[in-house]
Amino acid sequence: MLSSKADIISTLRKEVLSLQGFKSIGNNFELDSSLGPINKAFPNNSFPTAAVHEFIYTGAENTAVTTAFVTGLLSGLMKKTGITIWIGSCRSLFPPALQAFGIIPDHVIFIELQKEKEILWAVEEALRYDGLAAVVGQLSELSFTASRRLQLAVEQSKVTGFILRHSPRNMMTTACVTRWKITSLPSVQADELPGVGFPRWNVELFKVRNGKPGSWQIEYHQGKFQHIYKVAALPV
Repeated sequence: MLSSKADIISTLRKEVLSLQGFKSIGNNFELDSSLGPINKAFPNNSFPTAAVHEFIYTGAENTAVTTAFVTGLLSGLMKKTGITIWIGSCRSLFPPALQAFGIIPDHVIFIELQKEKEILWAVEEALRYDGLAAVVGQLSELSFTASRRLQLAVEQSKVTGFILRHSPRNMMTTACVTRWKITSLPSVQADELPGVGFPRWNVELFKVRNGKPGSWQIEYHQGKFQHIYKVAALPV
C-alpha cells in the first residue's frame, strides 16, 4: 500500500515511462555506476536499455573515439558474458582492442554487408533476438520510419541498440531515445610517465527522451567513465 503522495507520483512516473518504451530490464548497476553524473540526464537516473541510441560523427578521428565510447558502454551491458552483434560495411574496430574495455573479442560477432539497405535489415532482425546484450549498426542515413521499426523491435526483445551514423546527409528527427556526439580531448600522462594517457572525450547528449540533454568531459580509466568536469547544459 502506498504511504505517501511521493510514492504515488513515483509509481505513476514509472508507469508512464514504461508506456513510452522505458522498460525495467533488471539490474543495470555495472553500467550506471560507471557513467556517474551522466545518469542524471536519463529518466530514473539510469541509462536507457531496451532502447535505440544514435551517435553522429564525421571524419576518421571521430569514428575512432565514437567507437571507443560505445565500446565502453557495451562493456557494462555485456558484463563479460553477453553477446553483441556488430554490423557494418567494413570493420573499423580492431577486435583485440576490445580487451582494453573488459570485453572478450570472441563475444562480439561481426557482420559485414555492402549496402545500407542490407545493413538496416540485418540490424532490425538482430534487435528482435532476445538472447543478445546489444546490437551495433553502422549506417549513414536513418529515416524516422526505419528508426521506429528498430525501437519497436527492442521494446519487445529488451536488447539495446546503437546506431553509429557517419557523415549523415539528413539530420531529421528519429525515434531513437538518445542522440549523441563524441569528440576527442587531449589525454593527460599519468604521474609524468612517458607515453599516451587514458582516453578522454567530450560527450554531448543532444537529445534524450524524457530526460535532460547536457555535455560532459569524460576519461575512461580502470573500466569506468570517470567524470572530469561538467560543461554547461545544452538547451532542451
